[in-house]
Amino acid sequence: MTTIRPIKTEKRSRVSQRADSIAPSGIRKFFDLLASMDGVISLGVGEPDYATPWRMREAAIYSLEQGRTMYTSNLGTPELRQELSRHLEQRYGLKYDPATEILITIGVSEALDLAMRATIDPGDQVIMPAPCYVAYPASVSLSAGEPVMIPTVEASNFEIDAADIEAAITPRTRAILSGYPANPTGAVMPREKLEAVAEVARRHDLLVMSDEIYSRLVYGIEHTCFAALPGMQERTVLLGGFSKAYAMTGWRIGYAAGPREIIAAMTKIHQYTIMCAPTMAQVAALEALRGGEESVLEMVADYNRRRKLIVKGLRDIGFSCFEPKGAFYAFPNITISGMSSEIFAEKLLQEEKVAVVPGTAFGACGEGFVRCCYATSLPELEEALVRIRRFVNKHRT
Repeated sequence: MTTIRPIKTEKRSRVSQRADSIAPSGIRKFFDLLASMDGVISLGVGEPDYATPWRMREAAIYSLEQGRTMYTSNLGTPELRQELSRHLEQRYGLKYDPATEILITIGVSEALDLAMRATIDPGDQVIMPAPCYVAYPASVSLSAGEPVMIPTVEASNFEIDAADIEAAITPRTRAILSGYPANPTGAVMPREKLEAVAEVARRHDLLVMSDEIYSRLVYGIEHTCFAALPGMQERTVLLGGFSKAYAMTGWRIGYAAGPREIIAAMTKIHQYTIMCAPTMAQVAALEALRGGEESVLEMVADYNRRRKLIVKGLRDIGFSCFEPKGAFYAFPNITISGMSSEIFAEKLLQEEKVAVVPGTAFGACGEGFVRCCYATSLPELEEALVRIRRFVNKHRT
């Protein structure tokens, strides 16, 4: 008779250490708070207040009527990849093979996650400017890499400096993760500064993950596509999507364009996790590229009016406010209030029902700032400014 000896096991958390190490999104915390309150003006979540233009919605509806409800290729529909290839060539002079160098994803978020998991080995370091979008350091950590934050400051227009990047490079540095126009600051990097960063990347043989989801939302300045800089297409993964410029956040449709071997590696992970982006969303995205340009230009002009209003309003209140040249965020310095950015955001929400996001949600160097999304209507922005002024006057130190 066989005797079964009990095996003593150590009791441990049911959550992995890697997942446990990631902090919850500082943006979502406030989104959940305001969802439980009435009468709140939200300058919190980065989402257009427009519905997706009708021609994209109609195209998706018609695709459903036609019964297009099956999986597509893992890479995305050939039509969308071909149209995207034409789009990138027309806008930036970049040539991508739609069969092997473009992958359609579930928003830029998935594209970013895939890019990290396909290129980062445990212990690799990824350099990124800070403050930055909340998912950047998390995506690196979840890939067992190490995010290396390079602080940027208001006095330098929140632009990252090539010399600071070079000083942070170690034998473990694998890539630079860049996101311009920037979330949360609205900063746009001038071409000459991007060229300096590109030179560092070439000299140290680094990859560049360039998140250009806000590339169409620029005001009085030209967007420079990182992959279009000399010698950079071969080492850059261009991350983009349809959420912001085409008001298509809920469709969750994005893409990655880059070197064939990296796109192939990303596609393998995509096959085992997502399989393919939703078919009707790909149909809507195709229509956006073919006929959505007029809507983009109208929305950008409207965002620009809102941008001018909120920046002037925040400065009139007494804040120092950097002039954002891209995206749809203002990032005022709220130190005159005497509060931390977290306390400021919480009190403003509780006392005046205006939701903003504390700058620390985007990194420690965001302390003293809050992010205000101005993709809401002009009357709501005007009312929000009235409430913020009243709040600041009440608490001014």
